[in-house]
Amino acid sequence: MKKLFGVIGNPIGHSLSPQMHNDLFSHYGIDAYYHPFLVEKDKLEDAVSGLKALRAAGFNVTIPFKTDIMPLLDWIDPLAKEIGAVNTVINVDGRLAGYNTDGPGFLKSMEEGFPPPISDPAILIIGAGGAARAIFLTLEKTTPAAIDVCNRSLSKAELLVAESRSGVPARAISTEEAGDRINEYDIIIQTTSVGMYPETGKIPISLDRLEKQVYAADIIYNPSETEFLKLARQRGAKTLNGLGMFIHQGALAFELWTGVNPDTGRMKDTVLNQLGGTTC
Repeated sequence: MKKLFGVIGNPIGHSLSPQMHNDLFSHYGIDAYYHPFLVEKDKLEDAVSGLKALRAAGFNVTIPFKTDIMPLLDWIDPLAKEIGAVNTVINVDGRLAGYNTDGPGFLKSMEEGFPPPISDPAILIIGAGGAARAIFLTLEKTTPAAIDVCNRSLSKAELLVAESRSGVPARAISTEEAGDRINEYDIIIQTTSVGMYPETGKIPISLDRLEKQVYAADIIYNPSETEFLKLARQRGAKTLNGLGMFIHQGALAFELWTGVNPDTGRMKDTVLNQLGGTTC
């Protein structure tokens, strides 16, 4: 019987994971199908029970469930436990095991997408959700000069910063303060859903004061250039969208599910074809 995989989230219509993974299943001759599931924000437990009842072999987890899903799992990988978020789940004989491939996927994309890294960069992370947690805890292990986290809810940023154990200086600041201090950073990473299709005209913080050349990354890949990246580019920033992170986290998830290390070039071509052949 064909194995079922999928992705749960809200919103979910923007996701290109189904096209990417279904192409890989076909390419490698794996009898499986990947389906997107829109889950109401108060129905996560029901959705997880439903996927278990359907004997889904595995699924991805996206906004806003990466942290909330953890109590519903039977086992959590130590890295995902440290990060405090799960984006990949495997069904092992009816027991759900959670992993996080976001942090490693983002780091790989940044290594590929940007020139040799700045020595001891000052980093700003916008957002404090599951993806932000993964990126924060991954990047602090690379020993940057400092990492600040800004969020609309300052208390959530404070909770994330409080989890730092590396000794790297870290602060929680408001989005307004981040806009005011924007020139203090070398790398700015946007991890929220602000600017995602179909609400593409929004930005999470003001870039009006940005005057120095920075590296600006956005984990959104649809659209390929968010308003945040567009404005950053216009102000001289080198920009990176979320395509690389999406590809590499997906490749790691696919390998966990199937044991196959997939062709990331093929994955990129599949996604670019869906996006109209452009990226930034």
